[in-house]
Amino acid sequence: MKFVYISLSGNTKAFVDKLRGYFAAHYSQIPIETLDVKEMVKSGQSYPDFDEPYIAFLPTYLEGGNGVDNGDQEILTTDLRHLIAKGNNAQYCLGIVGSGNRNFNNQFCLTAYQYSNQFGFPVLDTYEMRGLSADVERIAEKILQVYGAVS
Repeated sequence: MKFVYISLSGNTKAFVDKLRGYFAAHYSQIPIETLDVKEMVKSGQSYPDFDEPYIAFLPTYLEGGNGVDNGDQEILTTDLRHLIAKGNNAQYCLGIVGSGNRNFNNQFCLTAYQYSNQFGFPVLDTYEMRGLSADVERIAEKILQVYGAVS
C-alpha cells in the first residue's frame, strides 16, 4: 500500500505513522510505503508519476470564506494538489483522508472534499488533529476495503 501525504504542523505525519504502526501490528503481511510531499519538494525532487494505487492524506489550511456560501483559498497544501494533478496520478488515487480542527465548523476537512470534487475520488474519512486510536482503526479498515476492491 502507498500513502501519500502532506504534513505541515506534524499532525498528518503523526497520524500516518500511527496508521503504519497499526498495519504493522495487525496486518504485517501488507507493506506500507509512504511519500511525504512536503519533504519531497523541500529536497528538490520533482513530482513522480504514479503507476499504482495510493491513498492521499491532507490537512485543512484555508484562508477566507466560511465553507458554506462564500469563497475560501487553500494555502500551504497545494503541493499535494499539484502532485495529484500531474499526468495520470489522479486516476490512481483510491481516495483521500482529511484532517482538521472541528473549531473551524463548516471548514472542517473542507480541502479533502474540494479535492474529491476536483479529481473524482472519494473522501474515505476524516479525523481531528492527530486522530484518536478509534480513528486509526476505523480508517485502516476502510483503507483495507478500498484496496481489496482493486485487488
